[in-house]
Amino acid sequence: MNFIDGGVCAAKGYKANGVHCGIRKPAVKKDLALIVSETKASAAAVYTQNLVKGAPIAVTKKNIADGKAMAIICNSGNANTCNANGIEIAEQMCELTEKYTGISKNDVVVASTGVIGQPLDITPIANGMEELVKDLGENNSAEAAAAIMTTDTQKKEIAVSFEIGGVECRMGGIAKGSGMIHPNMATMLVFVTSDVAISPELLQKALSEDVKTSFNMISVDGDTSTNDMVTVLANGLAGNKEITEEGEDFEIFKEALHTVTVYLCRKIAGDGEGASKLLECKVSGAKTDKEAKGSAKSVICSSLLKAAMFGADANWGRVLCALGYSGEDLDVNKIDVSFKSCKGEILVCKNGSGVEFSEEKAKEILLEKEIEILVNLNDGDYSATAWGCDLTYDYVKINGDYRS
Repeated sequence: MNFIDGGVCAAKGYKANGVHCGIRKPAVKKDLALIVSETKASAAAVYTQNLVKGAPIAVTKKNIADGKAMAIICNSGNANTCNANGIEIAEQMCELTEKYTGISKNDVVVASTGVIGQPLDITPIANGMEELVKDLGENNSAEAAAAIMTTDTQKKEIAVSFEIGGVECRMGGIAKGSGMIHPNMATMLVFVTSDVAISPELLQKALSEDVKTSFNMISVDGDTSTNDMVTVLANGLAGNKEITEEGEDFEIFKEALHTVTVYLCRKIAGDGEGASKLLECKVSGAKTDKEAKGSAKSVICSSLLKAAMFGADANWGRVLCALGYSGEDLDVNKIDVSFKSCKGEILVCKNGSGVEFSEEKAKEILLEKEIEILVNLNDGDYSATAWGCDLTYDYVKINGDYRS
């Protein structure tokens, strides 16, 4: 697996672009993105489990019910959620894509992100389409990545190359996500493109399995968004023999997908609203897969633990506390906890009880930008990893006036 440049344009047959059309202020912020494949691609997606869903989700589900798509259009600045005419607006976005690209409106994935409950005017989107399509290019992944951002402080994109059956294949992705992240499928918006030939059925299987150990294991603030969507397109232009059944080729594809998704997970968690640190909780020694995942997610979700990490306070009791209310059947008298960063590793809890450690060394470790919280349940062979961030003053500042 090799990391390469190009994001969603790295694979053969994809172009992208992002422009400012007028939804967001100020005018320097891009707010409309488009990704197109030169041929019809296998398509798969997973969506938010929130009962309140953005209108684009319903339209996308309908459009890719046949397992095919050729384009992705997305606006930022307005979620198009809880609007009486939301479906109509989402469908109009697909119609505009057809008008300006020639791609059938029924082969378009549509997405929106931003403020919930505010009407979305189609006028700026319509006015921006000509420029958006005119400058579609094979080197414009970064433009699209910028256009889907809301409170994100950095663009999130990745691409990898790998071989299937002796044929070079590529996969790339972009994501947005900073706040309102506590998914039960995926998080916020993620768009992945590949030139692998794979059936829609196996593509959906790969994605549905992947999110269980990638996007489902992130939490920034405990709020599950209304517009979460992860979409994967695979257009087959690499020329590999189509993957239609499980086996070695399918496993290689899944490995590539997981490399892309985990990278984007870490970027999303580390860029949580107001965050100054990426937190990674690694749980080992669990009796079951469920126990490992539930334990890791509970630690990452703890507001008290997140606040302690912001203050570089080795308050390991908050880790034990979070494990205790995780709902998992844990033997708390077996649990070990350590903190780790590029400055080293320090054991702070053994068999459910505190051990002597240097507070100065612990603080040095926890002042770094990436912190690992290592939990050994010492009760089995299963493990899991979850990602989150610290809780800072800026999180409240950002969300105290989000609509303005």
